[in-house]
Amino acid sequence: MRLSARNILKGKVVALTRGATTTHVKVEIVEGMVITAAITNEAADDLGLMVGADAAAIIKASDVMIGVDL
Repeated sequence: MRLSARNILKGKVVALTRGATTTHVKVEIVEGMVITAAITNEAADDLGLMVGADAAAIIKASDVMIGVDL
């Protein structure tokens, strides 16, 4: 697979939470650091996602926002 995105974070699926239309996928990229993505149930099924499986969080964004407490 080749992608234009430069932020490809490899890890393992640690949780899947299926809703009515979307599945929340948690990918642990290093111990204690988890990225969560919301994808369609159809996409989750097509990918064959399972807890413990290898996966990658691929981030493609033109804007990144930073926030701090005031």
